[in-house]
Amino acid sequence: MAPTPTGNRTTRVHVVSDVHGNVRDLARAGAGADALICLGDLVLFLDYADHSRGIFPDLFGVENADRIVELRTARRFEEAREFGARLWAGIGADRATAIEKAVRKQYAELFTAFPTPTYATYGNVDMPPLWPEYAGPGTTVLDGQRVEIGGRTFGFVGGGLRTPMRTPYEISDEEYAAKIEAVGEVDVLCTHIPPEVPELVYDTVARRFERGSKALLAAIRRTRPRYSLFGHVHQPLVRRMRIGATECVNVGHFAASGTPWALEW
Repeated sequence: MAPTPTGNRTTRVHVVSDVHGNVRDLARAGAGADALICLGDLVLFLDYADHSRGIFPDLFGVENADRIVELRTARRFEEAREFGARLWAGIGADRATAIEKAVRKQYAELFTAFPTPTYATYGNVDMPPLWPEYAGPGTTVLDGQRVEIGGRTFGFVGGGLRTPMRTPYEISDEEYAAKIEAVGEVDVLCTHIPPEVPELVYDTVARRFERGSKALLAAIRRTRPRYSLFGHVHQPLVRRMRIGATECVNVGHFAASGTPWALEW
């Protein structure tokens, strides 16, 4: 895109989403940029492309990971939950402890990889209560809040909406809408999930519609930000489209691409 001059220099921001454990590329994602923005999903619970990677196969093995991916891909969510419940029953009361220990290990590595400054919000698979322990002085965590970067106002809304997958940070439509409202009018609206537009929420590999936000779509139409940036859908039917005056951009599945999306002005 053509940069818009601000004074005598250009501001460059790199944006990533759906990091899912990609520490190596995250460590260099801010190179050449004035700031890094992360739109969440740091945790790798289960890699759908490589079933040997993530918390789930570490605990239960690759064969069980293969099976749960098969069930979820077929949208047999109830069977997947029952299968998962049987596996977790073997761990018993230590389930929460085992998950938290694994997530903490990933967060310790990922937050250390963030450059200064980084502005980050949560994804639906993240665990927000743990973030204050790992976010260093150079990382600003925002959710339902705004910040100015290079003379432009950026608003951040994290998390996802409730689904049959029951990932860790799913909230109600009402709570999500309240955070969108709290952000108000901004130049760039940064969220983990996309607006509720079929082309933006359909995953062509998983062959299903993910959940987007109607409140986000309404805010885009009402407040007309320059950009709406998001992730969540790993292989969308459409990666970018214009809604009125707003350029809507899925910044990409960083776990797979290792490449940030760049915004200059």
